[in-house]
Amino acid sequence: MTNSEPDASVQAELERLRASIDNIDAAVVHMLAERFKCTQQVGHLKAAHRLPPADPAREARQIARLRHLAESARLDPAFAEKLLNFIIAEVIRHHETIADGTTANGTTGNGTTGNGTTASGATGHPTG
Repeated sequence: MTNSEPDASVQAELERLRASIDNIDAAVVHMLAERFKCTQQVGHLKAAHRLPPADPAREARQIARLRHLAESARLDPAFAEKLLNFIIAEVIRHHETIADGTTANGTTGNGTTGNGTTASGATGHPTG
């Protein structure tokens, strides 16, 4: 195999496929953002009712469900499980942070750090 440039038709097909991949990547990021908005709400609900950040039974059901979906979609179920485990670990970390009284970015629920400043260092008061 050489390092020569592909012909124009191959290059055009590569660009078309890569554009599709870029669009899918953008959709994945937006879907993850939406998922995390929901899980943040779950974290606040759990914290308000003093429920544990993790729910191993729910996690096991989700993993089994995702493995089945992956098989149906002809995606490696082990890969799907690894991805979900990564996401679950991040969600639990967020829930633990919420339960400790801070948000994932290090601020309290009112937008300030524990010392009364925002994450950027400004005071939590509207006038600064």
